[in-house]
Amino acid sequence: MYHPDRYEIAPGLNISRALTGLWQVADIERKQGLLDPEIGADNLQRYVDSRFDTFDMADHYGSAEIITGALLRRVQPNGNRPIAFTKWCPSPSPMTADVVRAGVQDRLDRLGVDCIDLLQFHWWNFQHPAWLDALHELSALRKEGLIREIGVTNFDAAHLHLALADGIPLRTNQVSFSLLDHRASGSLADICAESPVRLLAYGTLCGGFLSEKWLDRAEPTKIADWSKMKYKRFIDTAGGWDAFQGILDTANKIAGKHGVSIANVATRWVLDQPGVAGVIIGARLGEKMHVADNAQLFAFALDAEDHAHLGTAFEQITAIPGDCGDEYRKPPFLTASGDLTDHLDQMPLPYDKTPVPHRPDANRVVSGSKWEGIAGYCRAQRIGDRILISGTTATAGTDRAVASQDAGAQTTFILDKITGTLAALGSAPEDVIRTRIYLVDEADTLAVSNAHGKVFGEIKPANTLVVVAKLVGGYRVEIEAEALVRG
Repeated sequence: MYHPDRYEIAPGLNISRALTGLWQVADIERKQGLLDPEIGADNLQRYVDSRFDTFDMADHYGSAEIITGALLRRVQPNGNRPIAFTKWCPSPSPMTADVVRAGVQDRLDRLGVDCIDLLQFHWWNFQHPAWLDALHELSALRKEGLIREIGVTNFDAAHLHLALADGIPLRTNQVSFSLLDHRASGSLADICAESPVRLLAYGTLCGGFLSEKWLDRAEPTKIADWSKMKYKRFIDTAGGWDAFQGILDTANKIAGKHGVSIANVATRWVLDQPGVAGVIIGARLGEKMHVADNAQLFAFALDAEDHAHLGTAFEQITAIPGDCGDEYRKPPFLTASGDLTDHLDQMPLPYDKTPVPHRPDANRVVSGSKWEGIAGYCRAQRIGDRILISGTTATAGTDRAVASQDAGAQTTFILDKITGTLAALGSAPEDVIRTRIYLVDEADTLAVSNAHGKVFGEIKPANTLVVVAKLVGGYRVEIEAEALVRG
């Protein structure tokens, strides 16, 4: 049997390029109750014995961390230890040192380890700026030795770039990537080419839809498991069942040519994409292990003819909209439930609004910048249907300048702050009718404009951009905005 290729995502952290994903533990336990950790570990050992020794899980994957912990306890001194990646996906809220440490400690306790191989951080709403605080606290815990390396999950290109520009030592970004979902082949691949970050791809088999089982089958009307519920939404968004069958048919012909499975072809295509370090293949423990079939992934290579045929098939599908991670942050939510109810009870607002004492028809938002208190102003004020947003810089907390050498990254942070302020006042980016941008270096115009366009490209408010001699605090860019809320 063939063994998986290896990839060093950080010095000394050498992983199987086919990782075993444990998200389906939650679905199994939803139906039949908690799995026995020792029996679960027996199943994981079968993967390890075939050198699929790298496992991916999360805080919300049922008892996956506990099962993996049972496996790790079996390792003999000086023996080869399996590699355990997990995720922390907190609800948006202030990310203090104590909160972050508690989240990491819970992962350590459930895995039964002193150091996490890769702690991957997910954030539900970038309008809430505490995500960057959390990453800095995780960086501190890495220096302390509780985390070996840090990754993120479902980060789009702009926010991955922002995190790197603010000094976060990231190694991975885990994102959806498949024959149906090509979003990660754009700007994210460019970042990988310029940084140490590599992609860990999930959803490569679209919940099992990319297999012989679904070739020439009628479109399903009832789906029971969460994974297929989710990826059926991807199929619908990518053009529907007929377009999907075109992809399956092409992959099937390529599979026949190489004597492998459709799943092998689908996964091999993703592995061959720039910036991809590994693919995560889901396992239903005790049910469908697919060890031998997964090994075939490393027995062949796609040639130019194969890529040409797939390229023709891709022309018949519709691109999944937006950037990586948008399926969790904006409609259409391509999740199992079609919204975020399986993950969050509600999406907390990043800021609170308060009444303006001398104006009964007005509310305002204060973001916490020290200058708001010193100079006596608010971040924004809504009077009736009109919202005025003060000049905003990339300030985290009371006075820390974010990404001080990168105007594009600062613009991303600023626009998150502006859109978060709008949300607190019952508005949205679509209501913005004017923005004003102040730069200190004309050379930053393109980077700032690109970041502005990612938010307002379809909205197209009136805009003014000027170059100024200097901004207080050494910032590279400052932005103010006006919005008119539609009735």
